[in-house]
Amino acid sequence: MRALVYTQSIPRYLLSRFYYRFGPRRFVPVLSSLSLRELSLTPPGPEWIILRNRFCGICGSDLNLLKGAESYLLEPYGSFPAVLGHEALAEVAEAPPGSEWREGERVVVEPVLPCEVRDLPPCRYCSRGEYNLCENFTQGRLAPGVTIGFNRDAGGGMAEFMAAHPSRLVRLPANLADDAAVLTDSLASALQPVLDHLPGDGDTVVVYGAGIIGQHLLRLVRLLVPGARLVAVARYAFQEDLARAGGADTILMSPGREELAAAVGARMLSTTLGGGNLEGGADFFFDCVGSNSSMQEGVLALRARGTYVLVGTAGMMPRVDLSSVWFRELKLTGTAMYGHGYFQGQRVRTYEMAVDLLSRGGYPAQGLLTHTFPLAEYRQAFQAAFDKRRYKSMKVALDLRK
Repeated sequence: MRALVYTQSIPRYLLSRFYYRFGPRRFVPVLSSLSLRELSLTPPGPEWIILRNRFCGICGSDLNLLKGAESYLLEPYGSFPAVLGHEALAEVAEAPPGSEWREGERVVVEPVLPCEVRDLPPCRYCSRGEYNLCENFTQGRLAPGVTIGFNRDAGGGMAEFMAAHPSRLVRLPANLADDAAVLTDSLASALQPVLDHLPGDGDTVVVYGAGIIGQHLLRLVRLLVPGARLVAVARYAFQEDLARAGGADTILMSPGREELAAAVGARMLSTTLGGGNLEGGADFFFDCVGSNSSMQEGVLALRARGTYVLVGTAGMMPRVDLSSVWFRELKLTGTAMYGHGYFQGQRVRTYEMAVDLLSRGGYPAQGLLTHTFPLAEYRQAFQAAFDKRRYKSMKVALDLRK
């Protein structure tokens, strides 16, 4: 089978980190450690299901890996060489005797690799269904790795075929088209923080960053909490248009602090140094960027005891003034992938709820999948994903059916 493989190279990683600091929008294949290869498929266990991949989305974490922008502290949680891609949509090609899965069934693959997949007794988090926080991502029969696409044993979605543990599969209803179903993973990534930190009617919610996760967050809050007031912060005009379609009440384009203050109902307090402080403000701030500036504006834009949720996969953040955290008793937290959550008093599997939202017809997914490429054109696909401004790209995916 053909597969897109990432091979670890510390020199290339560091060179990429240096290069993309100055040229972040141009994909340079020679720096990427990516190659399209012929591989054989060996399932990690007899119960694993052989899948024929149909689509695989390109995620921001894939881009961070290629840009050398991942945290050094996360190195133990990956193993290479690995077939890239964790946003996999596939059909069953082969299942072992006695399996509940049948050839031709379409599925999405929840990519997390927790205790169950590793043949280990459940850790304290897995036993509660919070397998996104599993304590054994480096243990068991699989090589270290939190998800497929970053694990040398478990395969990935950017290949013609892959194997998946049956517990990771979620069936797709017949009415859900492939080009909508490929959004499942990004939707689930936004759904988890919303379920964990659900605003109330009348709350002011800031979604800072209008990429694919920010767009899903806007739509989810509007759908699940119709009475919330939504303020979106976007960078490009096409993101503004999609944010408006997603239900944002106010859309700011790369705002200054005073403009952000006015949008969330805060008072601007002048300071001799530091750019000014804010008094009052939003109830929730979902940071989908994960930068120094977005975190700084987030902790300032919140009212007392407001909630800041780091959604973007940030690493180091130097030079952020955190005085508001103690002065206003803010709650700062993060979100990691997906597991289970609660909605309307019911415990739900986040990935299954994402599929349900996409299939029921009321979720505004139009315009979110902007580009598809065959596997052989992966260089063009990553270029489109790297340069959002030029290509007006939101979700870019590889179409393995071609």
